[in-house]
Amino acid sequence: MKIFVAFVCEICYTVCTNKKREGTLTKRTRIEEIALLIEKNGKMSLEELGKQFPDVSDMTLRRDLLELEKENKVIRVRGGAMSVLEVQKRSGEAYAQKSTINTDAKKVIAKKASSLIDDGVSLFLDGGTTALALAKELPDKPCHIFTNGLVVAEELAHKKQPEVILVGGSLIKENLSTASPYSKVFLENSNFELAIISASAFSFEQGFSCVSQVESELLKFILARAKMVYMMLDTSKIGKIMPYTFATAENIDVLITDDNFPADVKEKFEASNIVVI
Repeated sequence: MKIFVAFVCEICYTVCTNKKREGTLTKRTRIEEIALLIEKNGKMSLEELGKQFPDVSDMTLRRDLLELEKENKVIRVRGGAMSVLEVQKRSGEAYAQKSTINTDAKKVIAKKASSLIDDGVSLFLDGGTTALALAKELPDKPCHIFTNGLVVAEELAHKKQPEVILVGGSLIKENLSTASPYSKVFLENSNFELAIISASAFSFEQGFSCVSQVESELLKFILARAKMVYMMLDTSKIGKIMPYTFATAENIDVLITDDNFPADVKEKFEASNIVVI
């Protein structure tokens, strides 16, 4: 009888030990399985994930999705999450179309901007199509590049030497970038020698503006932290106004533009001691 009791106790101990061991492993395993499921299906709701993991609470699944978002593997949406690749596929058409507009001007601006980036510099680059042109032109050199642009980060990933830090947040479909109030928390201990920003619109009355309020707040934060601010602006953006202003002419140090930039507009910038390239 004593032998039997000892045998049962040993089995119980082994089962409990395995469960504890599983507890330390299953969280990471579960998170990886969730990532694979979302990547496979493109998008999954919490309800669908709950069916796949019936023993896991909705609160735990939400935390798993938050962790995956921090790892830039998914983008949370209302009631679930989407894979980054699916978001790019769904939103990429409009972005790709914008990237084909004024390509010559963007390439000229990108070449000028790339010549101003030194080895080892720490900089922030936004997610616009002009920023994408700069990411393509940038030589493969050692530097630290923070960006909230998904496509910009993907382009930079083809280069070996730059260290690329992708800023997370809610998806802004118009330019496949991310931003949220938590982006400031992520970046509060980061330092930028340069902020290289591309504006969607500019007028002297309304300043540099964009389509997203949350991105506008992020850009204001970035410009305040940067030692130097370079603004990329092609001629087609002059005189246009978007809903949210994130900077005025007084907030920038250098304006990088194309060869067709109007002389009178250039003179106004230079009158404010802004270098125009």
